[in-house]
Amino acid sequence: MRRRKIFATMAMIAALSLIAAACGGDDDEGGGTTATGPTTTGGAVDCDADPFGCVEIAAGAPIKLASLLAISGDVAFLGTDSNNGLILAIDNLDGTIDGVPGQLLGHDVTLQQEDDGCSAEGGQAGATALAADPEIVMVFGTSCSSAALGVADTILGDKGILLISPSNTNPGLTSEEAHQPFYARTAHNDKIQGAIVAEYALNELGATTAATINDESPYADGLAAAFRDNFEAGGGTITTIEQVNSADTDLGPVLTSIAEGAPDVVYGPNFNPVCALTYQQGADILPAGTVQIGSDGCLESGFLETAGSPNAVYYASSPDVTVFQGGAFYNDTFLPAYQEQFGTEPTSVFHAHAYDAAQIVFQAIEAVAGMDPSTETLLISRTALRDAVFATSGYEGITGIITCNELGDCATDVTIGVFEYPNWPVEGGAEPSDPVYSDTKTLADVA
Repeated sequence: MRRRKIFATMAMIAALSLIAAACGGDDDEGGGTTATGPTTTGGAVDCDADPFGCVEIAAGAPIKLASLLAISGDVAFLGTDSNNGLILAIDNLDGTIDGVPGQLLGHDVTLQQEDDGCSAEGGQAGATALAADPEIVMVFGTSCSSAALGVADTILGDKGILLISPSNTNPGLTSEEAHQPFYARTAHNDKIQGAIVAEYALNELGATTAATINDESPYADGLAAAFRDNFEAGGGTITTIEQVNSADTDLGPVLTSIAEGAPDVVYGPNFNPVCALTYQQGADILPAGTVQIGSDGCLESGFLETAGSPNAVYYASSPDVTVFQGGAFYNDTFLPAYQEQFGTEPTSVFHAHAYDAAQIVFQAIEAVAGMDPSTETLLISRTALRDAVFATSGYEGITGIITCNELGDCATDVTIGVFEYPNWPVEGGAEPSDPVYSDTKTLADVA
């Protein structure tokens, strides 16, 4: 695991003055008034040149980061798991994960946690509150694509506040048409996951027909569409396309409609409890031999608690934790620290993506921050911070090599595993938790 070096602030300013000045001059990424904050000697951080200004952190004050993640309700397993990854990243700022937060550039680092509610309404409320606080440097989030797409990504981006997600996967978030310039993610693009699940259904299960069932969320809708496109491109036939509401508990009519087409596979990339209810009710309604598959919104501890003992075959895809690049660090240091601090094994797979997101943000802050020597105020240009994150290339993270592209996709080379229930790599899962299938694709492979 590559360790970051904490640079002395003034030495870092001198070394990076040209880069920071160039970043500060990029003012065509949205509106905002010109900041009037102080400028460091040498012009390393020119707050006046940044249309969004600088975050000013007084001597002795903390660097305030925030998260906007799903931390309540049925999807709390997702956001809490990601927050835990962020907490461990802050803990490891001094090079040891010992339950004691480290410092960044001589400042404590705090994490304000807001709830995205896994909804557009939650994303709007949380992002609006965070955007009103000028001391928030950046935001990790959201958990759910519905809270980000056209909501948190826009509200925060309009203020020049970087939003980087550990678990948003909807393709639209990083599309040419909809990408917001201050949005990035360390989670994979579901163009990749949809292709690999379709490949598994066609080549490993021998499926020739499939149906999809998705809720109203952008996550489920986008992933189901990616699966259908790739399944049909591989020679398969889609028999039925159904949509449910995430609040539905009786899925019998929809499953009966799907059963009439006798598909080999039913793909339902939803959130829980819809995933678990589809599995339970589908076991009695779908034809014998029909295989149900979900994805990473399903593959978390909440499914295990709701579904109970297996009564039919079920698979779920997700990032393949068995090939995470952390090696000895991930297995021997990170996971034991996670269990010791939070009293549980990870409840989802996105703790590692959150940890990696934090690491590249810390590295970016180190690269662009400067100091006003007259007041010892730390200055972080909002646009320069965004540019430094987007310039990340070849970073050796837990989840793999992270290289961000111009549209904010930082997981551009992704390994997706397919896990058979209940052998899942989360709290409550049975051993062994190795995938039954795994493949690696790049965004270029599925463009």
